[in-house]
Amino acid sequence: MQSDGLWSIGELAERARVTVKTVRFYSDRGLLPEAGRSGGGHRRYGPEALERLRVIRSLRSLDLAVPEVERALDRDGALEQVLGERLRGVERELAALRWREAALRLLADSSGDEREERLLLLGALTLPPDMDAVIRFWRRVLPVRLPARLVSGVLDAVVPAPPQAPVPEQVLALGRLHALVSDPRLDRVPSLRPRPPLAGETYRPTVLYEALDEAYGLAGAQVRGGRPPEGGGALACFVAAYAAALGTRDSPDFRRRLAELLAREDGPVMARYWKLAAPLLPADEPGLGLLHHRLFLALRADSAVDSAPHRAQPVRYSPSPPL
Repeated sequence: MQSDGLWSIGELAERARVTVKTVRFYSDRGLLPEAGRSGGGHRRYGPEALERLRVIRSLRSLDLAVPEVERALDRDGALEQVLGERLRGVERELAALRWREAALRLLADSSGDEREERLLLLGALTLPPDMDAVIRFWRRVLPVRLPARLVSGVLDAVVPAPPQAPVPEQVLALGRLHALVSDPRLDRVPSLRPRPPLAGETYRPTVLYEALDEAYGLAGAQVRGGRPPEGGGALACFVAAYAAALGTRDSPDFRRRLAELLAREDGPVMARYWKLAAPLLPADEPGLGLLHHRLFLALRADSAVDSAPHRAQPVRYSPSPPL
């Protein structure tokens, strides 16, 4: 340090334990305050430059890029914003690593034939996966002109969120789910085309979906309480939702026709969807497909509909919610 209490670029580098090249780099970018110049025009630095250099090194050690460091030091409050952005970036990176780890474990534990199939499934996914294909699937089969708030509510209920720390079985389930909803042959599946539930009657889908939300809520509360989901008024609310949407009233004849309709709508696509979605849903939260299926079974038993046309074996996740 010279008599004026300032340091040369070399002295600053020595105190900060960095190279002269590093000090010059940050100086040229305007990140290190100069306290003055020597008689020969050389840069001179004070203690504030040493403090700033230590801050820069700390930020760089956290993997912040130089432009991010510049922005963080540019104005008051910017540092908090930059750190928040970087933290969210690290969280995304960790999620990607967890998904890659689970995918690698899935492949490592697979036999030759299984591995080939699973490699193809994983090749169609991003890791961590997005759910855009699943969302497009549901938007395609939901009734036309359903209000945005109801569409959003349905999507929240039926589109599983990718786990933050998946196990190999969840990677496989999501890969197969993605393949299912992306299959171009779905365009030829009649049960996936939006249409009125009972032909020849007025159909108000907004009324149906608003009322079904209440029915599923009642059924879900029953399940969480360890009771049958059709209890607590859930079945009556379920039937009333369809009756209100069709401009009629609950009656034995209506229940019989509704049970027949829901039996016909029980297709293999939605049965497989809910089977694959099950491992991705919270363990303590009953899936919408399960609730719908249990309410349908209760309706069928109540209306004494012949179950022969319906595959009545205990398929846990079918039929589907209304389309």
